[in-house]
Amino acid sequence: MPHPAVVTIETSGLGDRSYLAHDGEVALVVDPQRDIDRVLELAAEHGVRITHVFETHIHNDYVSGGLALARETGAAYHVNADDDVDFDRVGVRDGDRVRVSEAMGVRVVATPGHTHTHLSFVLEGPDGVSGAFTGGSLLIGATGRPDLLGPDHTQQLVRDQWSSARRLADALPDETPVLPTHGFGSFCSANPSDADSSTIGREKQVNPVLLKQQEDYVAELLAGLEAYPAYYAHMGPANAAGPGAPDLSAPAAADVAAIRRAIDAGEWVVDLRTRSAFAAGHVPGTLNFGTDGPFVTYLGWLIPWGTPLTLLGESAEQVAEAQRELVRIGIDRPAAYATGGPEEWTDGDLASFERSDFAGLAAALRAGEDLVVLDVRRAKEHAGDHIEGSLNVPIHHVLAHLDDIPRERLWVHCAGGYRASVVAGILAAHGHDVVAVDDPYTSVADTDLPTRSAA
Repeated sequence: MPHPAVVTIETSGLGDRSYLAHDGEVALVVDPQRDIDRVLELAAEHGVRITHVFETHIHNDYVSGGLALARETGAAYHVNADDDVDFDRVGVRDGDRVRVSEAMGVRVVATPGHTHTHLSFVLEGPDGVSGAFTGGSLLIGATGRPDLLGPDHTQQLVRDQWSSARRLADALPDETPVLPTHGFGSFCSANPSDADSSTIGREKQVNPVLLKQQEDYVAELLAGLEAYPAYYAHMGPANAAGPGAPDLSAPAAADVAAIRRAIDAGEWVVDLRTRSAFAAGHVPGTLNFGTDGPFVTYLGWLIPWGTPLTLLGESAEQVAEAQRELVRIGIDRPAAYATGGPEEWTDGDLASFERSDFAGLAAALRAGEDLVVLDVRRAKEHAGDHIEGSLNVPIHHVLAHLDDIPRERLWVHCAGGYRASVVAGILAAHGHDVVAVDDPYTSVADTDLPTRSAA
């Protein structure tokens, strides 16, 4: 009898993973993303039929494709029986066992901590345990953050998280693969790790939740929590309501006049090109969230929810890529799109701004230029080490503090360049004189820029 095979489905833009496990004939899926066509194609590639879909929790960082996938395939949709949802599902609770096929079964384990009703699913095959789908509970070298349901729940959830992780570690063999949904760059992870795979045995050696006493773990984890994307507030309600399959067809085409009308109306017109291309020339009033970086995280974080969105890309493929990422966080239909280049998107002059590096900033300061260094990293990044005299306005606070940002020449930097370019585009659209520092912050050490650190 075949041992269950587990295939990972990466969603790197959100730092998440979904899983398809199969015995060569039938398959189960855990925590599928909204764009279920990827899952269906994978099942077809392996020649298997999806009969069961499992949800570890009502997700706070993306819109689930679980219900849509179950409806498309006729699979049973397994969700915690205690979750208050607006759709029919197969309710499961701690201790339940689900027989998927003769070669595959799933044991349900309650692991509250990331949410109150979080479940983990232990995959069992003919020879015993084949893996543990741990969702946002026990991650690789980390745990899921406990603060996404609000401050009234955090203290209870963080202690539950400690207990849940230890329950898994005590119940499962050391060789059990740990198969989490979050933790690969996701803001759902409380203390991210760089490791790509792990086992229960390895986690016992490296994971703080399994090494520290409860109160030490609680204090350390809570002290390390930082801001998370604003769009998270909309994910839980969307998932509880039962999201359908997304429409990934192309939106309406926008001509020059439509693009200008959208900008003048205060809508968001987003240029998907690289930050270097955008800085060199763009339609005045457009914003830059390049698809070569964490596009959906920061666009979703910053856009006022419900604002009409027009996408400008070099190709239809680039727009389609952006559209796919957007549906994962519930931005279902862009108002319009255009392809080509900025000369085709306006009948007026193009705007531009300078790009430089930290050596250029140091030279400008030595030359006595009148400027302000704007650090758009998160507050804890800035506190850890920053250029003396720099102004810290984290990227997610910029729109709310536009009137507080000096009307002087602004050299905008972050840790690597992507956030700096996003903010430079926003400030340029609002009439600021900006220079985007496109350089790793580690390069500061190679200059004479004075710095200050928490140490």
